[in-house]
Amino acid sequence: MVHTGNFIKVKCPDCGNEQIAFKRPATNVACHVCGSTLIKPTGGMGSMKAQLLEVVD
Repeated sequence: MVHTGNFIKVKCPDCGNEQIAFKRPATNVACHVCGSTLIKPTGGMGSMKAQLLEVVD
């Protein structure tokens, strides 16, 4: 099964916070709790520093 959702659930490696983010961001995605950068834009699928938990359809 191929997941084509535009959003992903990620877990912050620093504080463990889980949040939903756009998988192709235009700007850095920061953790809502500690402010750590979770995803950096690359022009396509973002470069993730966080742990990918699931693709949200």
